[in-house]
Amino acid sequence: MMIKSKRLPLYVAGGAGLSALAAVFGLTLTHSGPSAAGVTASPPSTVVQTRATALGQILVDAQGRSLYLFAKDTGPVSTCQGSCTSAWPPVPVSGAPHAAGTASASALGVIGRSGSSRQLSYAGHPLYYFAGDHKAGQTKGQALDQFGAKWFVLNPAGAAVVNAQSNAGNSGGGGGYGY
Repeated sequence: MMIKSKRLPLYVAGGAGLSALAAVFGLTLTHSGPSAAGVTASPPSTVVQTRATALGQILVDAQGRSLYLFAKDTGPVSTCQGSCTSAWPPVPVSGAPHAAGTASASALGVIGRSGSSRQLSYAGHPLYYFAGDHKAGQTKGQALDQFGAKWFVLNPAGAAVVNAQSNAGNSGGGGGYGY
């Protein structure tokens, strides 16, 4: 007489266990080739927070990257298009944006760009990164005049910080309103 086991083979049970762990930790299983499977983190939601710098309190993302406004943008529409977006990438939105620190949740917004992409805005200003900022807290794009106008970091009220030395990394001081 032959006895049949009612247990699942170990590799099937192991796969189910991995899927359950992935779900608990917000991971997504992906297939990256003919025989390789990978695990990647789900995209986090967009977070705007504040950071103390030599320019004063400024807005940054969850990784501490400085956020900029473009003085040429006169409302919730981005005028940075084409080659401008290589030097000044728009801040993309994933999930619902959230505020932390002294950033204001009510000042957060989302604007549409060409295609189906979405860009983060704050106090009505479309937000951008500067491609020359390579580390958290850098402000090398501060007060640069490129693509027809100046670029400024923002304070938590959503105003441009203008009373600081231009593109000196993290040097300078004070903050101002208007531009």
